[in-house]
Amino acid sequence: MTQFFDALETRSAEARAADIAERLPEQIARAQALPGYAGSLDAVAAAKITRVEDLAGLPVLRKSDLGAAQAKAGPFGGLTTKSASEFSHVFQSPGPIYEPSSTDPDWWRMGRFLHALGIGSGDIVHNCFGYHLTPAGMIFESGARAVGAAVLPAGTGQTELQVMAARDIGTTAYAGTPDYLKIILEKADEMGVVLGITRAAVGGGALFPSLREWYAARGIVCLQCYATADLGNIAYESPAAEGMIVDEHVIVEIVTPGTGDPVAPGEVGEVVVTTLNPDYPLVRFATGDLSAVMEGASPCGRTNLRIKGWMGRADQTTKIKGMFVRPEQVAQLVAHHDEITRARVVASREGEQDLMTVHIESDTPDEEAYGASVQQLLKMKGRIEVVAPGSLPRDGLVIEDQRSYD
Repeated sequence: MTQFFDALETRSAEARAADIAERLPEQIARAQALPGYAGSLDAVAAAKITRVEDLAGLPVLRKSDLGAAQAKAGPFGGLTTKSASEFSHVFQSPGPIYEPSSTDPDWWRMGRFLHALGIGSGDIVHNCFGYHLTPAGMIFESGARAVGAAVLPAGTGQTELQVMAARDIGTTAYAGTPDYLKIILEKADEMGVVLGITRAAVGGGALFPSLREWYAARGIVCLQCYATADLGNIAYESPAAEGMIVDEHVIVEIVTPGTGDPVAPGEVGEVVVTTLNPDYPLVRFATGDLSAVMEGASPCGRTNLRIKGWMGRADQTTKIKGMFVRPEQVAQLVAHHDEITRARVVASREGEQDLMTVHIESDTPDEEAYGASVQQLLKMKGRIEVVAPGSLPRDGLVIEDQRSYD
């Protein structure tokens, strides 16, 4: 018999709508009181925003809006109900964009996902998400605390030491990007070590079917969640593995990219999220990700809306190796070297791992210098290919995703 995280997961549609009708107007009113929303929500009657459908008349807030607001009004752009010093942590994502965090129980709402995967008391989570500047490590650690599990804060790198720690401590679950666990397991095979990891909670990149099957063949149940640094957990897979179930404390809309207008049921569009977090009331936050609503409820018994998961990007900002690469960063790379006339980032797959190749138009074949700049400005290493000026396509793309998600 399925044990649910709480009673919210199995509510009727009427009960969930009644909860939204109470909480959504309160959240809109909180947002209206913040300087970051000045001018955008002034004419909105918060008391009348009681249904998901009512949100369609409100403006969309984009990631680029956060960066501009923060540059003008401080770390959180006037969009939080607390000052930076009142939060427990402040994180930085590429842009830079700053995100708050709190030690309040399950502030990021990741416990619901870990519980659905069967992680709880008695487990030790091998947490390979980063803890430095970016919030992913803390997001999953707070979820582990919510379900009573211990955490090995492993991060990435030093794979042999990771294997030794997993063996010596007896980690039973993994949290990290989809492909990094494979690296750990293959290193363990080389060392003749058998690890006790039987569940994997992954995010920060696409979970390809071939990789999920590879884990399953080794007795590891691998499920994915959909989360962002700004919003926390948005949706997650359950053992039914039929779509992703929307978290109980966010409202998800699927809209036509660039317009904010809801698409017809089942059509692919951009994911727009309104969070009910009182500390950080993001209203109609456009994620830049594509997805679609699925009909019906999950066979696992959870009754909330389901989406099909990540289906690509609505803009050129692309997630590679769990990190976003933005057109602005590519522009910075071009500006950093006078001899570079154009650059194009290509995301592909090599085996079961993401690969970033940076094509650079230049008369100077200085791969070493360009590689250092790529690591500095794009925040990760990439393969460098220098090509003659004028040889890259003039199709407006600076970031191209060649990965297949079939």
